[in-house]
Amino acid sequence: MSQTTMRAAVALKAGAALQLQDLPLPGIKAGQVLVKIIASGVNPLDTKISNGQGGHARQPLPAVLGMDLAGIVEAVAADVTAFTVGDEVFGMAGGIGGQQGSLADYIAVDADLLARKPRNLSMREAAALPLIFITAWEGLVDRANVRGGQRVLVQGGAGGVGHIAVQIAKAHGAEVFATGSGKSLAIIEGFGASAIDYRSQAPADYLEQHTGGEGFDIVYDTVGGATLDVSFNLLKVYTGHVVSCLGWGEHTLAPLSFRGATYSGVFTLLPLITGKGRQHHGEILAQATRMAEAGQLRVLLDDRRFTLENVNDAHAIVAAGQAIGKVVIDICLDTHE
Repeated sequence: MSQTTMRAAVALKAGAALQLQDLPLPGIKAGQVLVKIIASGVNPLDTKISNGQGGHARQPLPAVLGMDLAGIVEAVAADVTAFTVGDEVFGMAGGIGGQQGSLADYIAVDADLLARKPRNLSMREAAALPLIFITAWEGLVDRANVRGGQRVLVQGGAGGVGHIAVQIAKAHGAEVFATGSGKSLAIIEGFGASAIDYRSQAPADYLEQHTGGEGFDIVYDTVGGATLDVSFNLLKVYTGHVVSCLGWGEHTLAPLSFRGATYSGVFTLLPLITGKGRQHHGEILAQATRMAEAGQLRVLLDDRRFTLENVNDAHAIVAAGQAIGKVVIDICLDTHE
């Protein structure tokens, strides 16, 4: 490539607006590919890092933020055999642990973190998937071993991780229920789960209604706090399993112990922070591709469009919790919708 620079949105300091800058084009090392980014998914953690929060992400500022991407392979290191120039890929590839993120024209990425983009999903849809799909898969499949015949409850079933967890559980043959309220109930039903209005129905009531008082086989908590405490009381005796991607508070484990039940935490950022387990992220995203191409996976997108020029507007919407579905930034405005 003759090009030597690229555009990027840079978080210069905590609480300041992201600034567009020209940065040097990244070079690739062994095991890496250079990706031309077409779309970048926005996650709540991106906005927290920008505001000086999210210390667990270990991303010092100034930095290029953005964890999720979809794009086209532009160059490949000599030792990489999984991808070739021109391949359409997606992944959770940077933006934490001191690594460049996806709010840029190009990124150098460990090939292990990527998978081929589903043929039937747009670049925007693919860019919305990596973090939420990996988080849902690690909880339901890797930790809880979801399978046919089980009853699965997703706490927060219309959220980013939640609506993906619903679809993964259904694809594995489980009977799926999910909590929500208001407009989110229709979204939950649209993804194939039985919706539970947590504002109008007490946990003891929907436990009786949907499990005959036996309890759920798996509860996936995407909310944390008091919702995780409630989840401990909704499990089947002996075999019940709670998974949470927000189990960061202090909780009493007595309800689990009295049921002989189990708990797992999910911390999706570990491979990017520690360097360990990166290949598994690529393997999980290959499962997302398989599911999408089999018609088992859709992603809920916010229909508003943003570019690097108005990326701060997108971050504001996500930070305020005003998005309906995942917000995606169009990095390269070409024919790859």
